[in-house]
Amino acid sequence: MDLDNLVSAAIFIIVFFIFFFIGKVINDLLHREYKLNFELVEKDNAALALAVVGYYFGLVLAIGGTIAGPSAGLVEDLYDLVIYGILSIILLNISWFLCDKLILYKFRISEELIRDHNQGTGVVSAGISVASGFIIYGAVSGEGGSIWTVLVFWALGQALLILAGLVYELITPYNIHEEIEKDNVAAGVSFAGALVSIGVIIGLAGEGDFTAWSIDLPVYIGFAVLGLILLPIIRLLTDKVLLPTVKLSEEISAQEKPNLGAAYIEAFSYIAAAFIINWCV
Repeated sequence: MDLDNLVSAAIFIIVFFIFFFIGKVINDLLHREYKLNFELVEKDNAALALAVVGYYFGLVLAIGGTIAGPSAGLVEDLYDLVIYGILSIILLNISWFLCDKLILYKFRISEELIRDHNQGTGVVSAGISVASGFIIYGAVSGEGGSIWTVLVFWALGQALLILAGLVYELITPYNIHEEIEKDNVAAGVSFAGALVSIGVIIGLAGEGDFTAWSIDLPVYIGFAVLGLILLPIIRLLTDKVLLPTVKLSEEISAQEKPNLGAAYIEAFSYIAAAFIINWCV
């Protein structure tokens, strides 16, 4: 790496962290129902910590999409980072509020996090943010697009993520909302893994240069539909291959103490399969 590239990299790192800080401040302003430092330090609120870490990870992915790929020159790259970095922060926060209303729609996420310290809710909130981060990453990365292409691919991705939440509810024999509201962390981990996997499939499908709506849009939707189709198949394979002697639904919901280890295996299987799909298709 020559000196010019080293200087450019240093500038990008500094600007990246500036936007990360802006994203943190905006999130804090939008969630005035709690004081983050008080909840994390004084009340040891692990549920909120999960949700916040998920948001920060989603923020890194969303902003990262603006600088991924080949450089078009320092000035033009910085211009793109400013415009699309601000847009990414706005979209990530909108995504969280949409999913609060349409994925975990039977209760308010913030109340479960602050009042009940519900770690099941915390991990689902984290999964929503990470999935949305991947979707935004795919929407803003690459060349040839515009703000309008970003908005369209983000909106489609968000709608498909919400649909995935409904599909997951249908393929699980237990009620997701009831289990999470009962502080069932295992149910939350499994659900979060499924959401992240859909975010990975949709987001990475949108990665790369924009060519034309007639080319890119069918591919984007095709990957999303593939993910929705494979979701129940992956769950079945996890039951039969990774945990052949037990039934996942019983381990997660039918025991007095839900099996968190089984939930980790299920979540891993979803996310691993999502990357495999994107690498192979």
